[in-house]
Amino acid sequence: MHKILSKRKLSPNVTRLDVLAERIAAIRLPGQFVIVRRGEGAERIPLTIADSDAKAGSIALVIQAVGKSTRELVALEEGESIQDISGPLGRPTELIESGHALCVGGGVGTAVVHPIAQGLFRRGVRVTSVIGGRSKEWVIFEEELRRLGEVVVCTDDGSYGRKGFVTDAVKDLLAAGGVDVVYAIGPVPMMRAVAELTRPASLHTSVSLNPVMVDGTGMCGGCRVSIGGETKFACVDGPEFDGHQVDFDLLADRLSIYRPQEQKSLARHGEACLIGLEKPKGA
Repeated sequence: MHKILSKRKLSPNVTRLDVLAERIAAIRLPGQFVIVRRGEGAERIPLTIADSDAKAGSIALVIQAVGKSTRELVALEEGESIQDISGPLGRPTELIESGHALCVGGGVGTAVVHPIAQGLFRRGVRVTSVIGGRSKEWVIFEEELRRLGEVVVCTDDGSYGRKGFVTDAVKDLLAAGGVDVVYAIGPVPMMRAVAELTRPASLHTSVSLNPVMVDGTGMCGGCRVSIGGETKFACVDGPEFDGHQVDFDLLADRLSIYRPQEQKSLARHGEACLIGLEKPKGA
């Protein structure tokens, strides 16, 4: 059992849980993830380790509540426990040793790019982060990233920072020159757009893929992706790959394949919650 040490809401549907996982906190590296199971019979959910505290023996999990299982997970409170956390899994990020790194985070992907920026900063690499959200309330991890370097904030509606998409800011920063590598993590359209911006200059661009994943060992085959025409498994070969080699069309198709089942499960979950809120007869 992994006790929840703290809980904090970062945006309308994103929650940070700091949980006790001493062995994972001691050895995790940037880019690695864990697979979480709330309790017996619950769905297994892959989550990036957004931060860790080896002294406290804790890791930070940032969860976007979009389906039944993630909503159940963020419903847990401080003092309660998550039954299983397996990890660290996946290959660590390949970090440059020197130079200027551009870290691009879209939505909850900003939490995923944070440990990469941390690792780069600790090596003495100059870090510029471009992060975005629909509006100010959707922007996360800005304070944490500002400790590591310059941060450019973008919002779709212009309510905070620069108005527009993160790709607009990335385009300007690339035009200014001096960027040695790009790490882009967020929605598939965003990662694809960033990769297309860097392709003409052959500027190495690392993206983190999030296909359907079950066991995290490569045995189920659910997380297979196409990289440079070859089949890879995100859980053991990734989750990070060369953005110029990713078949984003296939990735998008695989991400939507279980959408009808997910919607049915969420609908049943909503009905169950409503039943639980009903007053018993005679009350």
